[in-house]
Amino acid sequence: MRLAKFLAAAGVASRRGAEGIVRAGRVRIGTESVTDPARDVGPADVVALDGALVPGETPRVVFAVNKPAGVVSTARDPQGRRTVVSLVPSELRLYPVGRLDIDTTGLILLTNDGELAHRLTHPRFEVPKTYRVVLAKPPVRETALAALRDGVELDDGRTAPAQVRRVAADTVELTIHEGRKRQIKRMCEQVGHPVRRLQRIRFGPLELGELRPGRYRRLSPRELKQLTQALENHP
Repeated sequence: MRLAKFLAAAGVASRRGAEGIVRAGRVRIGTESVTDPARDVGPADVVALDGALVPGETPRVVFAVNKPAGVVSTARDPQGRRTVVSLVPSELRLYPVGRLDIDTTGLILLTNDGELAHRLTHPRFEVPKTYRVVLAKPPVRETALAALRDGVELDDGRTAPAQVRRVAADTVELTIHEGRKRQIKRMCEQVGHPVRRLQRIRFGPLELGELRPGRYRRLSPRELKQLTQALENHP
């Protein structure tokens, strides 16, 4: 197993974060300082981070959280704002799978499995995410829906076609599999309807359901299997 993947599986950080930790010279294998994240780690190797032993793979856990507005989607915040990780009391080192803007609410996942987090958020795996969007300047007409379905030209390129369903004169459900910064808001602004409220209601096969704001639940083995199956067509 590569060193960065080993650290991610041990819950140290996401795979990308683990790569940065290794390159910073904070990791040793035995007595050797290692800076190559691709270095192989064998069953007999002793790995240490900042002088502390890194145990082998820990049990994988994933939590579904209903993020309230005003909570940041990070493990810690230098400005002292409340973080989504603080909503789930756990002795494990958890970190969010992707991000939601501070004013966006709804379903976000927390895990100690860096490899799973990487696969769920990387564009190559095309994991769909569905949002309920309340829009300004109603009613939302068919021309705007058609533009979203075709793909919208943004300053960082054209978006992939979205799935869109109108549920009220000012409300749509919109599914995308990309993860650009403020993508939903920029798409809707581009078709003439600035976003008033944004809530993520589905992540891959998982639904927010009746989970109340600020509450969480641990995913069942069946749901973990569903997440894994959602990635099987993208090795």
